[in-house]
Amino acid sequence: MSSTIAERYRSVVARAAEAAVRSGRAPAEVTIVVAAKTFGVDNLREVVAAGAREIGENYVQEARRKASELRLPQVRWHMIGSLQRNKVKQALPLFHLIHSLDRLDLAEALDSAARLLGRTARCLVEVNLAGERTKGGVSPDSLSALLEAVAPFGHLSIEGLMAIPPPGSIDASRRSFARLRALRDRLAHLRLPNVQLKELSMGMSSDFEDGIEEGATLVRIGTAIFGPRAT
Repeated sequence: MSSTIAERYRSVVARAAEAAVRSGRAPAEVTIVVAAKTFGVDNLREVVAAGAREIGENYVQEARRKASELRLPQVRWHMIGSLQRNKVKQALPLFHLIHSLDRLDLAEALDSAARLLGRTARCLVEVNLAGERTKGGVSPDSLSALLEAVAPFGHLSIEGLMAIPPPGSIDASRRSFARLRALRDRLAHLRLPNVQLKELSMGMSSDFEDGIEEGATLVRIGTAIFGPRAT
């Protein structure tokens, strides 16, 4: 890719803004989370200099190392990969938002660790729309039960839903995005404490514009900014 990271980031920002307008929303209603797995701190410095403020990581240790090296207080870190219970205490002081809560025991661990830290763990619930065995996420049929179970947790805030569509065409991804939005809308009536399903994290480099047009408030973009990951 001949363009720079900064140029590609600005292109993604412009495309996201156009998609937001097409969906009848203001560009500011969509947050671009830069998916930085495997990319180094020099790459992150360049994208932050171009205006990025939200950085997503898949692994707690990688995020902690990069945060320590960068020392950029303007950056907010997002946990966009699966979170193991034994990493919760390390994750909470760093991450602004955890996108991958998908089970009750993880919610219990997050609530307990957040209570000890005197803070609230802000989370999205990951939904496995197609029942893929290789992915985390609660099934759509079990989502309401999980929300009801975690609602009493005083140090946990459920702020929305996240999903990664199964492999397939852009049309199939768009149908998945619409399904997640509809699922969120159906659960709005629950009115549970500590559950406010305002956020929809859906859409990556190949389909983020479709995600935005279907209601995404957060999109996770890596390749379109940094180029292909090394294999």
